[in-house]
Amino acid sequence: MATALMALSISLMPACQDAGPDVDADLEAELETLLLEASDGIGRSHYTMPASDDLAAIPQDPNNPLTPAKVALGKLLFHEPGINLNPKSNVGARTASCSSCHFAQAGFQANRAQGLGEGGLGFGLAGEARYVHPLYGPATVDVQPIRTPTAMNMAWHECMLWNGQFGGTGLNAGTEYAWTEDSPMEANYFGFEGLESQAIGAQHVHGAEVDEEILTELGYKELIIEAFPDKNDNQRFHRVAVGLAIAAYERTLLSNEAPFQRWLQGEQDALTANQKRGAILFFGKGQCATCHNGPSLANMEFYALGMNDLSGPGVFNANPVARENRGRGGFTSDPDDLYTFKVPQLYNLKDSPFYGHGASFRSIEDVIRYKNLAQKENSNIPEEYLSPEFAPLGLSEHEINLLADFLANGLYDPNLMRYVPSELPSGLCFPNNDPVSRSEGGCD
Repeated sequence: MATALMALSISLMPACQDAGPDVDADLEAELETLLLEASDGIGRSHYTMPASDDLAAIPQDPNNPLTPAKVALGKLLFHEPGINLNPKSNVGARTASCSSCHFAQAGFQANRAQGLGEGGLGFGLAGEARYVHPLYGPATVDVQPIRTPTAMNMAWHECMLWNGQFGGTGLNAGTEYAWTEDSPMEANYFGFEGLESQAIGAQHVHGAEVDEEILTELGYKELIIEAFPDKNDNQRFHRVAVGLAIAAYERTLLSNEAPFQRWLQGEQDALTANQKRGAILFFGKGQCATCHNGPSLANMEFYALGMNDLSGPGVFNANPVARENRGRGGFTSDPDDLYTFKVPQLYNLKDSPFYGHGASFRSIEDVIRYKNLAQKENSNIPEEYLSPEFAPLGLSEHEINLLADFLANGLYDPNLMRYVPSELPSGLCFPNNDPVSRSEGGCD
């Protein structure tokens, strides 16, 4: 009770008030206490990310150990449009890559309600100017029926996507009945964790084709041999090896230069006084850490929060009865999983202002207000399916603004371009290689 009262009194201080030394010490002490409580006594280290080149400290699939050569290869292949060789229209060949929908400028999201891969034109400054090629229609453009999640901070995520369908271990043990043959989920049978399974399965989804001739032509032969020295040519020039390299790179995409991460590592002034107040609300009264915990501020659980599904202007192929809109239940067919979606990570949210699995929110404040009121917006979801955790929080508008400051700015890594290659062995333009993107990027 004392902790809650202290958090409330701090959060009610005027937003413009800067913290002096004594007040700042109180904020530090309160935040330290709440971190200990939220982490079951572990404290700062429970939330601290390793350096991106400290491969031994990054969570990894034991069947895909991280090596510098493998990560370096994956960094290139993630951005490589040259393997996009099974397009739905010939004009789309070699125009898109993984980074078409997951790029650094948008926090490895898409800066759109849906990522737009093959069939898209242009990029703009951060993906905001991408549009559909006139030769493609809604049925042929490469989009997903749900908001594109980030590829960042996924090293701590055992299974992938909003419904957790990718991953052949852990939470997905026992779901083999749902791993449909000749579908992307067939990749789960290889027995890898989520990132690896998704990177293998996504090649099927997004028209990639790889073999020794293709990869040699693009300039990857020696890089692949170096990354997979213990495999034979049939294994290393294969979509599984390509997927393992991409997943290895994705595991190093860590927002470890965000102010909160710097504060966790002892840089006391990395967070402003108001961001510390917001963090106190996050780990205290706001109850955010109930679900958003650990280094990526996410757990491997699924909740039904009654948010709307993907729809509206600029949205393609969105089907209100699509299994993706049933969340985890659409994958497992378990009634207890219906309308539950995986808890998302929370770093660099402002890079791509589309929130919720259906992109139904356009600001961080709006998401907080929604959770604060706990009134469902999706009329198709029966009340009995909503998670018990979806309950009113009693936050004031001032507290909402403090919490939003912590989420938007305290969790913002400003230097994600460090994860982007300067060029590709193929010489192709990235993240997109369509004519408009090439012109915008000076690749022509």
